Amino acid sequence: MISEQLEEQIQKAKKGNQIAYKYLLDHFWQQVYSFQLKRTNDEYEAEEITVQTFSKAFGKLETFDVEYNFKTWLITISKNIHIDLIRKKNIETTQVDGKAEKTFVDETPTAEDRLITEQNLSSLLDHIKKLKPHYQEVIQLRYFQEMSYKEISEHIQEPVNNVKVKILRAKKLLAESITNKKSS
Repeated sequence: MISEQLEEQIQKAKKGNQIAYKYLLDHFWQQVYSFQLKRTNDEYEAEEITVQTFSKAFGKLETFDVEYNFKTWLITISKNIHIDLIRKKNIETTQVDGKAEKTFVDETPTAEDRLITEQNLSSLLDHIKKLKPHYQEVIQLRYFQEMSYKEISEHIQEPVNNVKVKILRAKKLLAESITNKKSS
């Protein structure tokens, strides 16, 4: 059984509420990432699997049963993604995923969005340079080249949901970096 607050956020996310998606991502990111870091011993791979986990979970959120533990559901998805990646590496074949994907809509500016736009460009670029390269890339494509999620997806050859999760995560890390500098 899950808490009422978590259940409420899941229900909102099922209806496409961007803030609820962000809540779920923020609340469970570290747990899923730590789980994968222990399995892979590779920060980059753990981060990529975590992004894929949330992408898949958000795409299949309507199948989640609130009678179960949400964290356990995420960890199971994460574990299965890791197992699939190991299998793919062993087979050494590539396949294109032609499935249609459900998307969640970026409706209103989040607190991170507002904080980012308040910064002057020079300062903002300094903060962006502190992010890992794959986060720098999605921020640059989304906010400086003004590409759509679909265009970014095609450019970096990843599913749209992965792009959305990476952008959410990059914005959170960027906002944290800006906030930490302000409090210093």
